[in-house]
Amino acid sequence: MSQPLSQTKQQPVSMMKLWSFFLPLGISASLVTISHVIINGTLSRSADPERIISSYAVAMSLLAITERPAVLLRQTCSALVRDKRSFQATLTVAQLVFTSILAMGLIISYTPLGTLVFKGIFGVGEDSVRDVIRVYQVLMFVSIFSGIRCFYQGVIIYNLRTKWLTIGMVIRLAGMYAMSLYFINTGVHSAVVGAVIFLFGMMIEAAVSFAEGRLLVRQMPDKLESHDIERKRHVFSFYRPLLFSSFISVWIGPAINAVLGKTWDAHLSISSFAIAASLIMLLSSFFSYFHQIVLNFYRIDPSAVRKFTLMLGFVPAILMGIIAFTPVGALLLEHVIGVHGRLQEESMRVLRGFVLFALVMPWLDVMNGLVLVRGQTKLIIGSQLSNLSITLTTLILCLWTAPEWNGSIGAWAQSAGMAAELLFVMLALRFIKPADTNIR
Repeated sequence: MSQPLSQTKQQPVSMMKLWSFFLPLGISASLVTISHVIINGTLSRSADPERIISSYAVAMSLLAITERPAVLLRQTCSALVRDKRSFQATLTVAQLVFTSILAMGLIISYTPLGTLVFKGIFGVGEDSVRDVIRVYQVLMFVSIFSGIRCFYQGVIIYNLRTKWLTIGMVIRLAGMYAMSLYFINTGVHSAVVGAVIFLFGMMIEAAVSFAEGRLLVRQMPDKLESHDIERKRHVFSFYRPLLFSSFISVWIGPAINAVLGKTWDAHLSISSFAIAASLIMLLSSFFSYFHQIVLNFYRIDPSAVRKFTLMLGFVPAILMGIIAFTPVGALLLEHVIGVHGRLQEESMRVLRGFVLFALVMPWLDVMNGLVLVRGQTKLIIGSQLSNLSITLTTLILCLWTAPEWNGSIGAWAQSAGMAAELLFVMLALRFIKPADTNIR
């Protein structure tokens, strides 16, 4: 743990040091989104791309919920694991998480609950629900391997071996691309193809993270006198608040897909939104670690942090504007992702709604970093509630007044929700007194 904010001694931080810290994180985050581009590009080459991509997108919406407890293990492990005893305590919690996720996946996949969930909550039609369940029967195992990956990445990040995140992602993408070529050559007949490609890639990345993480654990001391994380209850006290706050935000994606399923052309809406969302995440993911810059360097040199974020913070919106409002977007969709015709036109409309998202996202990440620095983590719950409520309101209003907007409804709703979250955090940081805290 670092010193409280009020006691931290400031000293200059060079731009080179900030870049050397930020660049590996940004590259690894960007590479993650390429995996979804590979999958959507593969599915778009089927005989019925709109139907197949929409089935995969709906199943992925549920995966975003069931995978979230596993993803949180990265932050938990990075923050708590300092010796073999704390590692074992955190591993015990991780095993409980994996067991719960697998049990939930089996219930959804092989009982009538799955049909109720996809038809009732996600708005999937009777003719598509079986296809969506088949996709999720594969995707539920992605959660397990994702959890293994994130758990050992926490150890890797704490030990500043972040190059292994990039190495793991490069190997993962190579494997996914090879499998994508196999399916393109043999035929893409089902959305299950996308799930198999994703699972194969996640297994590769999990194996790389496990190998490097276990090596680092063996080098840890048995017990550090200054570290008091020894039992699983210590780990749960840290993990539970993360889980609670994230439970709010994971419903945004499913809510969007549920509403898009009720627009004038449900398959076109969901598939075009999925394609546009994969592109916006590809552009913005590189800048999704601003909170780590703030968290690690703001106490030391706030002016350097401000200079660094101002230098890069507007880049996503500029790039998104070029793609959405110039012929570059159509060329990218056609020649890189393989989207043509009506699906391409609708995807371009959705991209224009995401320009606001690209403008807001980096600054929200900066503000969330300040929340962590000041130890006011309860604010994240309020900001996510703001995001969810505005997103839902925008979805309902747009569906009621302009259902012909199709996938653009999802883009504008998600952008509006993100803007509301940023406004909430900015006002809270301005008017709520900082806490004197030891949270790093």
